[in-house]
Amino acid sequence: MNIKISNAYALIDDRIDRHSIYITGDSISGIDSEPEGFKAEKTIDGTDRLVIPGLINAHTHSYMAPLRNIADDMPFMDWLLKGVNPVEDKMTGEDAYWGAMLAIAEMIRCGTTTFNDMQMHIHNTTRAVKESGMRAVICRGLVGDKYDRDDVRIREAFEEMPDGEGTNGRLTFRLGPHAPYSAGFDYLRCVADIAGEKGLGIHIHLAESVTEIENLKKEHGLTPIEYADKAGCFDVPCIAAHCVQVTDSDIELMARKNVSVVTNPASNMKLGNGFAPVPEMVEAGINVCLGTDGAASNNTLNMFHEMSLLTLIHKGTHKTPVCIGAAEALRMATVNGAKALGLEKTGEIKTGYKADLAILDINTPSMVPRNNMLSSLTYSANGSEVDTTIADGEILMEGRELKTVDLERVLYETNRMMERLS
Repeated sequence: MNIKISNAYALIDDRIDRHSIYITGDSISGIDSEPEGFKAEKTIDGTDRLVIPGLINAHTHSYMAPLRNIADDMPFMDWLLKGVNPVEDKMTGEDAYWGAMLAIAEMIRCGTTTFNDMQMHIHNTTRAVKESGMRAVICRGLVGDKYDRDDVRIREAFEEMPDGEGTNGRLTFRLGPHAPYSAGFDYLRCVADIAGEKGLGIHIHLAESVTEIENLKKEHGLTPIEYADKAGCFDVPCIAAHCVQVTDSDIELMARKNVSVVTNPASNMKLGNGFAPVPEMVEAGINVCLGTDGAASNNTLNMFHEMSLLTLIHKGTHKTPVCIGAAEALRMATVNGAKALGLEKTGEIKTGYKADLAILDINTPSMVPRNNMLSSLTYSANGSEVDTTIADGEILMEGRELKTVDLERVLYETNRMMERLS
């Protein structure tokens, strides 16, 4: 569809000015200058609207959305092993599908157009992504001590990969060894080797809790970052989620190996794991991006909330108001996420880039007056201002109405599922 967004405010290169944006098919075909031969099939009035790049949730577990609030206020390992895992283990593939659809509905309503997902039910999440129109990177969650190259989980991941998608398709894939405490060294080494052979990246949890650090040092004499590097995880494009408990040498190692770090402020605080040293990682040259983690530990999938926490936490912990500003938080939630996920021409509003956009209604109390609209995106917005969400040139929500997800059915199926699983 050819879409014209007429005379809206738009965030381009950290500046907000009035622009008209032209969309042809899945891409932005012009900004201010109408492309030759362009004929709008739909025009969106940009009055009182602000267009931003679609937000990129660089680390989550979409199928776990129904598990929100089932294990709150518990120590990390109790939360994982006693609260979440027993319910998670009872989930079927169909449960995972409805969980992913619930997560997708929430993300679309908050202006997220892309998410990086670590999954135990990869086929069902992929089905949800295809139906919803979102962009996603799907990572097969992998755990174990010994590894067999014919492992059914790896074969399932490969079978799910569509031919010809490349780095710009709506669906791309990585391997997702869960963490050093759940994937043994030989297992990690084999996963890393296969990722290298197949040209895939890795998505892994690292250095999330103090207990993880203490146990790994006691057993192997290594930090989780050193352990993952020694196993070869950093020899392929790697996204490391959390990285809360890292040393200066860990930071230097990740910078040297071009590891992208996903910080998850709400989840890390809620589970009592602390604050990742984001300013120090940025200073070292690490590509830092932003994620919500799963709803079982956040308990939302709202990237506006995450951007606000990101800026406020580090201003507080570093005792300076100029630490991690609004523009930097927005870059972490957009262009940095695209870079981490290897998505080309995504995460910015530019001609030739993918038409992944969120359109906010700025004639709302939280966005008035318009003293500094860029700052308002991080410090004032809460996600409810998102009126329209577009991914790959397709309108997923307009006027706050979801177009590709049957929300009533999703809510019904999710409630019915949890009555059975709880």
